[in-house]
Amino acid sequence: MLFIRVCLLTLASLTMFNVNASPVETYVFKDDVSQKRYQSLVKELRCPKCQNQNLADSNSQIAVDLRQEVYEMVELGKADSEIVNFMVERYGEFVLYRPKVSSLTYVLWFGPVVFLLIGVVIVIVMLRRKPKAQEKQELSTEQQDKLNQILKDK
Repeated sequence: MLFIRVCLLTLASLTMFNVNASPVETYVFKDDVSQKRYQSLVKELRCPKCQNQNLADSNSQIAVDLRQEVYEMVELGKADSEIVNFMVERYGEFVLYRPKVSSLTYVLWFGPVVFLLIGVVIVIVMLRRKPKAQEKQELSTEQQDKLNQILKDK
């Protein structure tokens, strides 16, 4: 009973100090369209530091800076394609969640489909392959005599 209380107190104290606070950015936009464009862009662009987070979800300093930069470009009236191209030029195709189809990304786009088709072909071939019926082989008279001799000896 004492052990359970100690465990619960330890767990409570560990969770009590685990605070995930992130800065809240409040940007003032000219209109709702600019705000929606900004939100769409920061959700579409990946944080260069983080493995799999977009700019909107990341708390890294570079993501904060890039959100500020995207905000400034949106307020300057730059097109979405200009903003995305700026980010790609600066950080490479990694910042795009949906990279463009090019010779460098063929495997990324078409690899899963190719592997799926190969798997389907393998399964179909395995299902259609019938086990070969074992052919009965007759013993020659010499072999039959030898077998009978062995059986008689035992």
